[in-house]
Amino acid sequence: MKLHRIIESLLETDLYKFSMGQAIYHQFPSFKTTWTFRCRNKDVHFTEEMVEEIREQIRAYCTLRFSEEELSYLDNIRWIKGSYIDFLRLWQPRFEDFTITTEGDCGLSIDTAGTWLNTSMYEIPTLAIVNEVYFCMKYDHDRLMESFRERLDKKYALLRDNVLHLGMFSEFGLRRRLSARAQELVVEKLLRLAPEGSESKFIGTSNVFLAKKYGTTPVGTMAHEWIMCVGQGDHKHNPAYSNWYALEAWVKEYSVLNGTALTDSITTDCFLRDFQLTYATLFTGVRHDSGDPFEWGEKMISHYESLGIDAKQKTLLFSDNLNFEKADRIYRHFTGRANVAFGIGTYLSNDTDAEPLNIVMKTTLCNGGDVAKISDTPGKGMCRNPEYVEYLKRCIDWRMQHEKVL
Repeated sequence: MKLHRIIESLLETDLYKFSMGQAIYHQFPSFKTTWTFRCRNKDVHFTEEMVEEIREQIRAYCTLRFSEEELSYLDNIRWIKGSYIDFLRLWQPRFEDFTITTEGDCGLSIDTAGTWLNTSMYEIPTLAIVNEVYFCMKYDHDRLMESFRERLDKKYALLRDNVLHLGMFSEFGLRRRLSARAQELVVEKLLRLAPEGSESKFIGTSNVFLAKKYGTTPVGTMAHEWIMCVGQGDHKHNPAYSNWYALEAWVKEYSVLNGTALTDSITTDCFLRDFQLTYATLFTGVRHDSGDPFEWGEKMISHYESLGIDAKQKTLLFSDNLNFEKADRIYRHFTGRANVAFGIGTYLSNDTDAEPLNIVMKTTLCNGGDVAKISDTPGKGMCRNPEYVEYLKRCIDWRMQHEKVL
């Protein structure tokens, strides 16, 4: 490696990887998945030197194991069970699950294939490595850090001085961060917000490593992969009912604990067909990740009200491409009508004079068959087989047009 080790701990991932990982371990240990990297930026190119550094950084990541101190920390999270801790005690990433080449359109191709238990855990560290390698090797990183600090100071002042109001918010920036140091600076800075003096309350970070280090709350529940794999990985299932299968399995694992449901894996309208009284009661709230946030929030409040549930007792968590100004508008619109919270990523962890990368790793196969996401924003999905996407859309359309709403 030419750079310092980027991933220093297996805790350096988002909390929802452990949330999903435990449920995968208990209910779907035989599922196998393939994940595919994609860079959505049109003008980005990874050099061969960058690709080689990424390969060596991932190789180094695959030598890590959980320490007993780290496992003890996880074991103290209320909903994590001892059986999963024992599994993690034995678990180690496998470099053999990775295929890393220069063949992608951007000069970088990464695929991972293996058990869902393994491949799910690779996504976040891989993206963090790709980001940091790219920005360290393409730019003067010290200069980028200067602009990063300046912008962070200005953002902090907006909240400290109550110019903007966010209510409860957390930091979700690990996968697209400028660097590990940059993300740590964000957490350090935001923890200084005085709760009694600001109408914005920083409640934690998705990065479990930083949450442990700074004694703040690790935040996160589920990702699209959960709905896609649980709902579409069993090929006997009608994929238009993906949300039902996923919600049912989640409640089986966690009951009323750890409950924020993601709504847009196969469109929010289809999600609401399954998010009826039982699930709407058991889950503490819902997360927005695509589509117009104001339309979505109104739709969710109306849905709760139609079920006789007081929306003021539920949380609307917004996490789609947010900045402070946008979050302030959303907060002012919905405050007093529901509990409003935000998960803010790239705007906090990679805001510099250089354009951030828009990179993802998505599940493209589960148990040998295609899986896909049909979000509320066109273009956010990723599937290798357009015919499967059309099939999934037809299933959803038929259900929405013909199924009676009970």
